[in-house]
Amino acid sequence: MKTVAVGLAPLTKHRPLGKTGLAVPPIIFGTSCLGNLYEVVPDETKLAIVREIIRHSPVPAVFDSAGKYGAGLALEVIGNSLRQLGIPASQVVISNKLGWYRVPLRGPEPTFERGVWAGIRHDAESRISYEGILQCYEQGCALLGQGYTSQMVSVHDPDEYLAAAKTSAERAQRFADVLGAYRALFELKAKGVVQAVGIGSKDWRVIREISEHVDLDWVMFACSLTVYSHPPELLEFIAHLHSRGVGMVNSAVFNAGFLTGGKWFDYRQPDPVKEAALFQWRDKFLATCQKFHVKSADACVQFGLAVPGVAAVALNTGKPERIKDNVASARNEIPAAFWCSLKDEGLLRRDFSHLG
Repeated sequence: MKTVAVGLAPLTKHRPLGKTGLAVPPIIFGTSCLGNLYEVVPDETKLAIVREIIRHSPVPAVFDSAGKYGAGLALEVIGNSLRQLGIPASQVVISNKLGWYRVPLRGPEPTFERGVWAGIRHDAESRISYEGILQCYEQGCALLGQGYTSQMVSVHDPDEYLAAAKTSAERAQRFADVLGAYRALFELKAKGVVQAVGIGSKDWRVIREISEHVDLDWVMFACSLTVYSHPPELLEFIAHLHSRGVGMVNSAVFNAGFLTGGKWFDYRQPDPVKEAALFQWRDKFLATCQKFHVKSADACVQFGLAVPGVAAVALNTGKPERIKDNVASARNEIPAAFWCSLKDEGLLRRDFSHLG
């Protein structure tokens, strides 16, 4: 396979990911686009995305992926792209969120998330249990292929798995499945196969519930800690995790794109009439950004990084030309007066002490 020369970004200061022993750059990269999220992304574009991440991210670059992304397609693309670019394994960290296992496609479209993944040739099924999570891990290694492995692993969206229970008894059984999955992952860690065991979830309360039973190494919050939503009880929980040495990654800091002008809010399309207050908040936020000449994306990212213990923000883009700006969003200057103005306008909680 032909090797393409890539200029690596100079090493810059990383943040420790809690007690994991890993250090990560402020911006890490989600990879759902590599699994054809909503649209088929050409192979050359996928390669360009990986190339630009390597070019602009401090070393090691961090890829956050999952067996759910295109039924494992994203993992295949990461491995194939890194090999084609000639990138040593020592210069990347790969996070694999586990819980979905690739199976043959038996109909015209995948059944695990209808209308979400475009042009994929496999289906996926949930396997959250002791044996199931080991099967997911082994398949993930095979999909990445020779030379690369995932140093960070987690149970993917246990909140959705638990929410699917129809009775309290079924939820209790499903919770036991989740704990079994963690028992398997910590056995892998004890053997030195993986370095850090964590969780990825949109519902931070489920993270809190699981953390009462599992000594997590790291967590990923999605759509939870944003400039729009940062409830005191969540901040209190984050402080608790930080005190325990749990590393944290913040994801979906744009509330799935809405805060920067997109039509999706937390993976749904809000009603502009019934949820007028949400749109009014965004209008005022974007106006304040314009007043202070601050990019809305920069504001969202830097808010997401402001809470002590949050090591990185995970960003996802299907456009290679956006990678450089994504990396820069963590360091672009934002005046303190901007944050004070957000507080004065009631857009940011006054008791949020980390900014302004």
